Amino acid sequence: MNRKIAPPIKDAIDYRLHLKPYEHYTLDNGVPVYEINAGAQDVLQIEIVFYAGTFYEQRKGIAAAANFMLKNGTKKRSAFQLNEDFEYYGAYCTRACYSETAVVSLHTLTRHVEKLLPVIQDMLTEATFPEEELDIYKQNTKQWLNVNLRKCEFVAGRLIDHYLYGDHPYGNYTEIEDIDRLTTEELKAFYRQYYLNGTCAIFVAGNLPSGLKNMLNDFFGRLTVSKPSFSIPDKKASPSVETKFRIQNDPEAVQGAIRLATNFPNRHHPDFKKVIILNNVFGGFFGSRLMSNIREEKGYTYGIYSYLQNHIQQSAWVISTEAGKDVCEATIKEVHKEMERLREKKIGKTELLLVRNYMIGQILGDLDGPFHIMAKWKNIILNNLDDKYFYESVEEIKTIGAKELKEMANKYLHPENFYELIVY
Repeated sequence: MNRKIAPPIKDAIDYRLHLKPYEHYTLDNGVPVYEINAGAQDVLQIEIVFYAGTFYEQRKGIAAAANFMLKNGTKKRSAFQLNEDFEYYGAYCTRACYSETAVVSLHTLTRHVEKLLPVIQDMLTEATFPEEELDIYKQNTKQWLNVNLRKCEFVAGRLIDHYLYGDHPYGNYTEIEDIDRLTTEELKAFYRQYYLNGTCAIFVAGNLPSGLKNMLNDFFGRLTVSKPSFSIPDKKASPSVETKFRIQNDPEAVQGAIRLATNFPNRHHPDFKKVIILNNVFGGFFGSRLMSNIREEKGYTYGIYSYLQNHIQQSAWVISTEAGKDVCEATIKEVHKEMERLREKKIGKTELLLVRNYMIGQILGDLDGPFHIMAKWKNIILNNLDDKYFYESVEEIKTIGAKELKEMANKYLHPENFYELIVY
């Protein structure tokens, strides 16, 4: 090797991408386990995904509270003892509640997993939801909500979802009154139905110890949970009839939060892969058209992005930014101009190559390490997609033409189809 000669520069799209396959097996109770054994570091991650998100709650706030309080006391351990058990081994356990699913995650050194699985099992089978812990949760959540309700961008995020979906789990948001009404009886009932007797899948990644399958079966294979169908109940959205909104939230605010959004099908729709590419041209990364125009040229904002929401049942195409109050309306006009440009003129070869390289480069980064690889697979599995989806998406990025992208823009990028919201 002659180190005086620089290696040739290679476009990211020339790389052949490979998504390491997972190992799959089921526990005695039918719960599926998806496993990636990789990585040089002595660490692993276990994610237990329950179908226990806000989609299933009878009243707002219950799903998130039940998920959070799994770690706040069991019949054997107090909240303090649970946290001590994880910290003693240098591990951490997190909970997260989403629209359709709720997750309990464990990150630990591989050699300690056998000591910590009983603690996770205790949380999932013996949670007690103590009244005093619920009071602390209510106090903290209300304080967090009160602080965020003063922020225009937070309010805009809540409202645009409500306009898009209406009285639907994707469009609901929690108020202070909902937090006040939470009771331990409601949380216990939700816990019994969706955790003790619910459905779940387990995702494991990292440098895995021998015998992990038996450990998982010993601690989770005898629970009364079952295999999920990887589908959710069909609930129709009821979008707002009105499409333009201007909301006064903070009289002293110097900028407004802008959201433009339109309903869009889920990942099973044949246009979804193409629109993901078009979205990157439009506003999906720092070199996008929205950013070049509205930040770099006009100076209206520090940043503007567009994205497709990753819901299971249906999605939405959203443009999001914050701009000075005096230029909010002008910002929206520029967004409309960029939609028009994409509808009327084909994307140039240089720009399309830039976007392709960016997207393939992102995927290459997402395949760095077992946790990232499993995150890819988890997204595919929970969206009930087949194993080909990843490779079909990559092939679409590499081969889609400017003509197809122009067709997608003419099909979807029409200002009159977008909800328009400014929160001052």
